[in-house]
Amino acid sequence: MVLRQTGERIEVAPRDFPTNRGGLCQKGWTAADLLDHPDRLTTPLLRDRPGGELRPAGWDEALDRVAAGLRAVRERHGPDAVAVFGGGGLTNEKAYALGKFARVALGTRHIDYNGRWCMSSAAAAGMRAFGLDRGLPFPLADLGRADTLLLVGANPAETMPPLMRHLADQRERGGRLIVVDPRLTATARQADLHLQPLPGTDLAVANALLHIALTEGWLDRAYVADRTTGFDEVRRTVAGCWPAEAERLSGVPVADLEATARALATVDRAIILTARGAEQHAKGVDTVTAFINLALALGLPGRPGSGYGCLTGQGNGQGGREHGQKADQLPGYRRIDDPAAREHVAAVWGIDPAALPGPGVPAYQLLDSLGTAHGPRALLVFGSNPVVSAPRAARVESRLRDLDLLVVADFLRSETAELADVVLPVAQWAEEDGTMTNLEGRVLRRRALREPPPGVRTDLAVLAGLAARLGAPGAFPTDPAAVFAELRRASAGGPADYAGVSWDRIDADTGVFWPCPDEDGPDSPRLFADRFPTPDGRARFRAVTHRPAAEPVCADYPLHFTTGRVLAQYQSGAQTRRIAALRRAAPGGFVELHPDLAGRLGVADGEEVRVVSRRGELRAPARLSPAIRPDTVFAPFHWPGAARANSVTNDAVDPVSGMPEFKICAVRVEKA
Repeated sequence: MVLRQTGERIEVAPRDFPTNRGGLCQKGWTAADLLDHPDRLTTPLLRDRPGGELRPAGWDEALDRVAAGLRAVRERHGPDAVAVFGGGGLTNEKAYALGKFARVALGTRHIDYNGRWCMSSAAAAGMRAFGLDRGLPFPLADLGRADTLLLVGANPAETMPPLMRHLADQRERGGRLIVVDPRLTATARQADLHLQPLPGTDLAVANALLHIALTEGWLDRAYVADRTTGFDEVRRTVAGCWPAEAERLSGVPVADLEATARALATVDRAIILTARGAEQHAKGVDTVTAFINLALALGLPGRPGSGYGCLTGQGNGQGGREHGQKADQLPGYRRIDDPAAREHVAAVWGIDPAALPGPGVPAYQLLDSLGTAHGPRALLVFGSNPVVSAPRAARVESRLRDLDLLVVADFLRSETAELADVVLPVAQWAEEDGTMTNLEGRVLRRRALREPPPGVRTDLAVLAGLAARLGAPGAFPTDPAAVFAELRRASAGGPADYAGVSWDRIDADTGVFWPCPDEDGPDSPRLFADRFPTPDGRARFRAVTHRPAAEPVCADYPLHFTTGRVLAQYQSGAQTRRIAALRRAAPGGFVELHPDLAGRLGVADGEEVRVVSRRGELRAPARLSPAIRPDTVFAPFHWPGAARANSVTNDAVDPVSGMPEFKICAVRVEKA
């Protein structure tokens, strides 16, 4: 999109661009409404005593309070008693600076971000299969060229409507769309075939699809032999994954499994895409791996119009995870426990590699340890609202209240900011330059239209002010261009190499695809054409088997609960709930029930119900719909308070990615 200023009013206008082709969703069209919203924060806020009210303060007083609090906690408990929590919506420059600040200015290993709850399972599966994590290793336009497109746990008609233009291209070409989702979503209604599995059984479905492909002789044997390793073990594993057993576990008929396998295996071009529905599970990495196994067995990755990819879920979901916000990561997608990576980044930062802390813990484990005897006592939050977005949210809220110091940088009083000891008002997206990286790995420019309001500072200025007060070594620039130049040096030679990506080069074209090591050399819109970035150039098969959800249903909690988004709201809703047009479109939370289930419970449409799990409950009006399975209930996660869906969700996590099991837990439903 583009912005233009007409008098005092800022307007959003479409831009013809390869990814969205001028399309925006309602959230994009109304984004400028927040810039001068009455709830906009324009002065720091301080809490003088526990339980006291937040009061306005000057910047020097606020930053001095934060720095003094951080020093006191570090002196009493050590550097790891301070933690940082970032966000997948931060620009590349801010994500980079936040990781540097945590490790250099604070000396803590404890940094992670809300993207851990978004892309981490697909990222981990991609790294171990391909040696690289990029959401789409091909341009988005390839979707329109696919003869068959399999969407697993994705509902882009509501979560990213502009993407539907590419799906429309695919359908106009005669392509076939297959959607795997426990709900008959707006996307599933447009599909040629809808598979409606029980939540948490996608892995069984994927293995059954590969079993069918094996049985029917549909494998690309030359591709498997020439470009992969590990297939023999996978072959032995999926030989026992009978479609009839997958039907028993998932509820997907064998005939539909066979039709899906045939549609993928007997065409020239096929693409498999996963999203949060498949990934937000305690076995999310293995589930994605099973679909990657299927794609590799069919010879899809690296072929134009074919492959495996995942859909990002946040504004900078790709770039936000590449440059240092993750607990185990340094810029350029380097591992923090790699001696060569530590030496390279430390040289850019002007410190001794030995001074860099080691890996921390993933997001939920970090938040769950706050305020405990061995956990962090102070937390800085940038671009996130975990009081609403974290699993087992009531427990996380309690942990935040137990802290000695909670600092939140935001431009609105989010539910997390309401708990803070210090709230720092920061700039919005139209008030600062920077870059973001989309789901294709295309680095894009975001340009400031205006200066921040008086009293507001950028996140980079906040970090620089704190670093100076803490006596941090090295430089912490406030100019995004200077930060990006440093990011390029720090990422050089890493998996996500931005060394050849300059702002001028981005401006001269429609963005630059990483990896791009040389400013005068080509970028990489399409990966894996000749080899994979593994030591031997081959992709890795990995045998995985289905296992049940972390929490099975029982007599006390006989129903499956799952969560997701609605079209007019976004993430924790802290921003979109304040926009009048979006609030009218989606005024509050609800609980979606199948009419048969509602009949058994004696619940009428619109009647308030309680959804109760072992961790908490939510209350919201019932919305009766045949679009959901009779054994499953659904609630969107955008609302706080009584309708907070994450009061109910399970905090069991994937052992590889740290992804919590947002998408399934056991509940009961009662009249409120």
